[in-house]
Amino acid sequence: MPHPVMAPRGGPPRWLGAVALANVGHAYAHLFMLLYPTVVLVLEHELAMSYGEVLALSLPGFILFGAAAMPAGWLADRWSAARMLSIFYIGTGASAILTGFARTPTEIMLGLAAIGLFAAIYHPVGLAVVVRNATNHGRALGINGVWGSVGITAAPFVAGSLIALADWRVAFIAPGVIAVATGLVFALLHGRARGEARSAGAAARDSGVARKLAIRGLAVLALTSLCVGIIGQTLMVGLPKIFDVRLQLFGDGILGKSGMTSLVLAVGALGQLAGGYLADRFALKTVYVAMYVLIVPVALLATGAGDMSLVVAAGLMQMFMMVSIPTENSLVAHFCPSRWHATAYGAKFVMALGVSASAVPLVGATYDRTGDFFWLFAIVAALAALVALAGLLLPATRRTAPPPAPAGKPVAAE
Repeated sequence: MPHPVMAPRGGPPRWLGAVALANVGHAYAHLFMLLYPTVVLVLEHELAMSYGEVLALSLPGFILFGAAAMPAGWLADRWSAARMLSIFYIGTGASAILTGFARTPTEIMLGLAAIGLFAAIYHPVGLAVVVRNATNHGRALGINGVWGSVGITAAPFVAGSLIALADWRVAFIAPGVIAVATGLVFALLHGRARGEARSAGAAARDSGVARKLAIRGLAVLALTSLCVGIIGQTLMVGLPKIFDVRLQLFGDGILGKSGMTSLVLAVGALGQLAGGYLADRFALKTVYVAMYVLIVPVALLATGAGDMSLVVAAGLMQMFMMVSIPTENSLVAHFCPSRWHATAYGAKFVMALGVSASAVPLVGATYDRTGDFFWLFAIVAALAALVALAGLLLPATRRTAPPPAPAGKPVAAE
């Protein structure tokens, strides 16, 4: 029986290794982008600035995290995905190290912007590598999503632990050194690879969607990706401060509250696995819409929740949103030819991570003006309702698992 991944230039083992490191990269991308929201809790006192002002220093980085995704995907489609991933690892790590040596708010902002610029490479390039080497898109994206959730989950705890053990600078420098080392290993093993494998399922689906329906589907996803991005960034950026304000279980200790933030975000990992399973077995549109219908009442309950009720509500919102992510990425793959996957994912993440960086000033301004997060959760509920309604306009889709490829007929590399 042939291997499910048919790869050129070195065969399946070489590209399976690339996919494994691409999955690890998902954890790195989110970890580095989410170190700062926990570091802010220390810096607002050290810099004698308000929470909103210190958090705003990360805005250029969050904008670049999305805005640079499309050119990164374009380069990967025309040059080399492996080389782009090497640049991602080394550039992100080096930028984090430089941020750790920053002395002024301006230098911190520039360091965070550099992290966002290099971290932007991951999503369009890493997801394209995973999808092109997968027979079941939903399962592959679910597994990849779990790695992203590992980074999201680890970031508050890693930052909080390193701050407690040393200071906020080490929270950037230590992970940065590890990322640079990983990038050097990746470059050594895969830096010369140019081709990506293309699965039989992906090839079969390239002509399976009518052009008008594909355009309609991608247009709807442009809107929903923006809303989902704002919801996701609101939760991931805001939770450390939300728990700092509303959780009384841990007193003033940063380690306890950052640990609880990580625990809530860890629920997303379960959501990613569930999302991959559902995407391969049910209509993508149904799964996608259902998750945001469920978020609406939970977000409304969170407007006034505190302590453990808030923890439960935040965990449910995170889980439902993460269930939707493999489905959303499968929808992009469904409506777009595989040769344009990296570019398409880049365009998606311009909306999902770049334009939705508006969540950063939204979180800061909401707290600075009201001293609480009531309206923040109300906005999350409204955005979830908009995603559910817009999702109804998506063309009908079936499960993503493709029919098995004929034995002994590998798909040529692109």
